[in-house]
Amino acid sequence: MTNKILALLFFYPFFSTAQNQESRTINYGGEIREYVIYVPSIYTSSNPTPLMFSFHGGGGDGQGMIGLNDMRPIADTANFIAVYPSGAEGAWMHKVPTTYNDIYFVEAIIDALSTEFNVDDERIYACGYSEGGIFSYELACRLSNRIAAVASVSGSMMTDTYRSDPAPNGYGFPVCSPSHPTAIMFIPGTLDMNPHSMYNGLSPYYMSASEISTFWSTQNNTNLSPTVNPVPDVNTSDGSSVERSVWEGGDNCVRVEELKVTGGDHDWPGTFGNMDISASNEIWNFVSKFDINGLIDCNTGNPTSSYGIIDFQNRNILAITDILGRKTKELKNIPLFYHYDDGTVEQKIVVE
Repeated sequence: MTNKILALLFFYPFFSTAQNQESRTINYGGEIREYVIYVPSIYTSSNPTPLMFSFHGGGGDGQGMIGLNDMRPIADTANFIAVYPSGAEGAWMHKVPTTYNDIYFVEAIIDALSTEFNVDDERIYACGYSEGGIFSYELACRLSNRIAAVASVSGSMMTDTYRSDPAPNGYGFPVCSPSHPTAIMFIPGTLDMNPHSMYNGLSPYYMSASEISTFWSTQNNTNLSPTVNPVPDVNTSDGSSVERSVWEGGDNCVRVEELKVTGGDHDWPGTFGNMDISASNEIWNFVSKFDINGLIDCNTGNPTSSYGIIDFQNRNILAITDILGRKTKELKNIPLFYHYDDGTVEQKIVVE
């Protein structure tokens, strides 16, 4: 029993029960709007701290999004403030006759939190599910002076035609014109038949996955061809598998990354649907590499961070071996060596 406890302490050194979650309101546009924040116990005002926004799907709210994308355990070790806003009437993408423009509702939350916490203004991130994913792209397009990187799960991106056409045919927004190279991750399902998240798009309204990668690769001036690797199919009963495509070499070292869920539906991997990956972990691992200037320490050739990135590299497991060098599957409570496709090897003990 003693060894088991020591192992747990080694792998979870920052565990605490003093975290703080609050439901808050803000007066925006003449209405009282709601959002939830989670501040980890390791937060200290002496350190600039990132914000991680999570946007619910249509008809949801911020509290419900926590159940879908629970970033609180990640915040407890990585040290960021998780923010879960609620859309007015459960929506983010309003058209006439409403006058909501929630891009600036998000900015109002940023400004409010910055007066209370030591917010790292260069490390404000956004992610979302379904309509919240579409909205995250809008933040990258129209609030890029505040947003460093974004991720979208089961949510497509609007075409510029649909975005800029006046109502009732479109939204009357400006075309997508980010002010800086922006790292983008998206996690689509190939069997998603929701009209605003279909893998092959819905012309002329929503982009296909390939159009999204082309748009952001062009914006960021990345390599034209991605590096493609399968993700280990660790759960063979979920009816789906994942393939990782990465477009690298962009301006300021930014990249575009797709986690294509073959056989995936309108899901949040790791919570429901595909269980080979955790979308929540993948998103933080990705966005946390970047600040508003691009890849952190891009010019040094040795990117690092003081914010507890879970796994700084995009890499896949090639093999697991025991201490005698024999290949094995993942086992509990014994030391094993994990061999990755970037040439690194790590020794780990998975504690039961």
